[in-house]
Amino acid sequence: MQNRSLLVSIVCLSLLTAACGAGPSSRPDVAVLQNSPGQPENTEPADTEPAIPPLQVPVTDLPWRDCTTETLDRYDFTPRTPGLILECADFEAPVDASGQMFGSFSVGTMRARLDRTPADAAPMVLTSGSDRSSIETLTDMAAGQGATFLAAHPIVAIDRRGIGRSAAVDCTKSDARAALADLGQFERTGGDSVDRAVTAGRDATIECTDLLQPQELAFASSYAADDLEQLRIGWGVDALGIIGTGNGATTALAYAAQHPDRVARLILDSPNGLGIDQMTAAEQKTQGREAAFTAFSGRCVALDCSLGDDPRAAVADLVAQSAAGTLAPVSTHGLLNGIAYALTSSTGDPSQRALELADTLSSARSGNTAALQELASRASDAYGTDGQFVARCTDGQQWPSPQAVRDVGTSWAQLYPIFGIDAALAALTCSSWPTAPAAPLPSTVPIPVLLLSGAADSVVGNAGFASVTGIVAATGARSSAMTWQGAGHPALGGSQCIQSAAVTYAQDGTLPPDGSVCPA
Repeated sequence: MQNRSLLVSIVCLSLLTAACGAGPSSRPDVAVLQNSPGQPENTEPADTEPAIPPLQVPVTDLPWRDCTTETLDRYDFTPRTPGLILECADFEAPVDASGQMFGSFSVGTMRARLDRTPADAAPMVLTSGSDRSSIETLTDMAAGQGATFLAAHPIVAIDRRGIGRSAAVDCTKSDARAALADLGQFERTGGDSVDRAVTAGRDATIECTDLLQPQELAFASSYAADDLEQLRIGWGVDALGIIGTGNGATTALAYAAQHPDRVARLILDSPNGLGIDQMTAAEQKTQGREAAFTAFSGRCVALDCSLGDDPRAAVADLVAQSAAGTLAPVSTHGLLNGIAYALTSSTGDPSQRALELADTLSSARSGNTAALQELASRASDAYGTDGQFVARCTDGQQWPSPQAVRDVGTSWAQLYPIFGIDAALAALTCSSWPTAPAAPLPSTVPIPVLLLSGAADSVVGNAGFASVTGIVAATGARSSAMTWQGAGHPALGGSQCIQSAAVTYAQDGTLPPDGSVCPA
């Protein structure tokens, strides 16, 4: 109720004023280099290239306070990096920078650094968009494999509106929220699983749009880019160094489109595909989850884990149990989101993480679902907030029809036996949301761009990576694509090799050779 009251006060202010797998790499930071076929060498003389603006230390910084312990406890992360310091702060950003809507949002931020990070090192800004809280993404990275980058530069995560530490969006009532969380599996509304998923999404859409009007579309990536600009203005710097991971890459590109001269560095890490319909996006995400699960299964067998010699068959049996309702209150959607959440993280020892996930799933098969309920709850907190529902639906284009989901049901069940059917159903939850303009894309990027991807990305997959590299190439920007062969998300969080290249890029804009590869 406290969050709902906060949001209602924000909306009322507006209305009154305006009438209103293989785990993270611990190998040395040495990349295996492989030039991309057909990629011409840059023969342009160096003295003709435009100057690359330096990263700048904020002139007026945010009022940081130490939040290391509370943040690590909130996400249940144990840091592997000694001397980790996490600091939190908030700032106010206008609901609409153009002035067509009035009021403001409180935007949550967190800075991660080490006790040995140079005091005069300029920060990079990280956004993971609507995938999960940017602060959680950064905490995961900082507590795991992040020491290489953080030793050179602090990273400041900025949470998207309604997500994480930013002012909460609390727009669904308990019944609609529960139905959305399990895609209507436990609802008695009649119809098949497709009908129930559509109903769950429609009911949540009605409640959220009714509460948020006229601001229901003020949660798009373009508005998130406005919040980045507000941070830049508050800092008093000429330009930002931005890391956009997953859906956050859309926000980073929107910022580059709106403020091309205010970007000092641009890292697009494991970006979601752009210019595609949402059924294609769902399939790309599913391919990534299946690849990450395959990597987990291989590790699991090598470690003689509790799932036995065929982890995939064991988990397929567990999915069948959940579909039959025998794991209640854990739904199939909750189970699979929990598995994906565990496969995403880079904290802790990768072998220990695999064994813990295996034990959680094995216990659930034996009838003890306590650990699985806890994992599903953590995944729900990470992926299933009202703010993420609103942002995800607002960003999406061309949501599928119920018939389109029925049409792919059989083929996806065969192609993607663990995650396929659930992913198709989840794509229906935004089908009733009002259509918003697509996020702007830059026509020019006057700085080099570093593009990163992972072989087994459990958040967005990597099949959409080519669409993003194509968009960057169309701007005429120099760019370099670098691949991590491991499993997880983002690549920067799982690979010290990737981080070494990113540090060099952050320092002076130097790109690694295009097509570089980092081992798992």
